[in-house]
Amino acid sequence: MKKFIEEFKEFALKGNVMDMAVGVIIGAAFGNIITALTENVINPLIGCIGNPEVTGFVIPLIKGQEINLGALITAIINFLLMAIVLFVVIKAMNKATSIGKKKEEAAPTTKKCPYCKSEIDIAATKCPHCTSDLEG
Repeated sequence: MKKFIEEFKEFALKGNVMDMAVGVIIGAAFGNIITALTENVINPLIGCIGNPEVTGFVIPLIKGQEINLGALITAIINFLLMAIVLFVVIKAMNKATSIGKKKEEAAPTTKKCPYCKSEIDIAATKCPHCTSDLEG
């Protein structure tokens, strides 16, 4: 049991887990901001076109049941806004982290035969095309 607790402590205190926890908390708070934006700004603008209250857009069914399309529309708008903002933020973070990194060029895997100019493996000692002996 003691070993299990030690392993869990090591796992929980790793940087990745802590970063993820902070990200989830910030994401939840940011979700509230997006929801407020949708309900207090975007829905009233949509309401100017037709139904004054998007969340109140319902389709009545039998036995007092109803389909609340307004809530679905609001959830879709929230999702799209959150996805767009996350895309932009992640793209900016990726660009910021790649600014200081120099792209490493891959080592060449081929070379040209000095006699027939064909492309051959870099480790070749004899050209497979013209059968010339190559210098090491």
